[in-house]
Amino acid sequence: MKVITFILSLVLMAPAFADDENPAKQLLLKMADAVHNRNFDASFVVVKGKSMEPYRWLHAKQGNTELEHLSLLNGAGLEMVRIDSQVTYFEPQSEPYSIDTDSIAGPIPEVLFKDIERLSQHYDFVLGGKGRIAGRAAQLVRIESKDEYKFNYWLWLDAESSLLLKSAYVNHDGEMIEQLQLTHISVTEEPAALLLEMLNRKFPTPLPTTAISQRKASSSSNNWQIGWLPDGFSLLKSDRHKLDLNNELTDYYLYSDGFVEVSIFVQRPLPGRRPSGALSSGATTVYVHNSGSFDVSVVGNIPATTAKAIAESVARPL
Repeated sequence: MKVITFILSLVLMAPAFADDENPAKQLLLKMADAVHNRNFDASFVVVKGKSMEPYRWLHAKQGNTELEHLSLLNGAGLEMVRIDSQVTYFEPQSEPYSIDTDSIAGPIPEVLFKDIERLSQHYDFVLGGKGRIAGRAAQLVRIESKDEYKFNYWLWLDAESSLLLKSAYVNHDGEMIEQLQLTHISVTEEPAALLLEMLNRKFPTPLPTTAISQRKASSSSNNWQIGWLPDGFSLLKSDRHKLDLNNELTDYYLYSDGFVEVSIFVQRPLPGRRPSGALSSGATTVYVHNSGSFDVSVVGNIPATTAKAIAESVARPL
């Protein structure tokens, strides 16, 4: 009887022990540490269907200061610079601007370089097989959604440096619908010269978060009722502004589950009734729902069925 009781106690204790020692989770934490503390110069491409976006990504730790530079190499270009907790964006046909944040808003989800524990309630961390990416030994780690409303996210990590070599959004049929693939990476002892030059550059003063914008955000959130969202999503921001595309006034809501962000736009119907429907580019879905008296657009790295359900749940407050 004592033996049975002992075995039962081990079984009951196993889930907590396994979570603490989850090897997939530990590898993700090692990757985050490597990204923040190593000096590297990497090139990667983001593949969405037939389209391909090339980037260059540099990072360094100079004393206690983190330096990071991410640039889109095609078209008019896009440049993002981070010095510790200030990020500056240089966008085509716009004045550069800075914001107070410790992460660049790029094609890699920011939470991967932070504390991923916040994802544990809605995602599982699973160790996959080993392979070879960009000529380097790699270990697969899968971030698996606990429901069917979100995509899974797979990462291949460098066995030597723990840095990211490849990642992909994967649907629940196991198909990769968007991939990020490193084409080159070099880990160095010294920071790249480009990053050291950033220390001598003058950047715009970070944009302030004013009390007025906060009041706008809280008041606009009462204009519409978002009836359904997948578990774990909470409101990050809401406001009312005009869209650059058509100068139409819209109510805007930004939700996140810590990993995926979903934007919701609600506005009056545009001239010419359009049928509801979805467009997708890689993992990004744009779903437009025409309710008759107003239009709803949902944008995010989520399945089209999820975007449709969110859009159709929007209603005027009772």
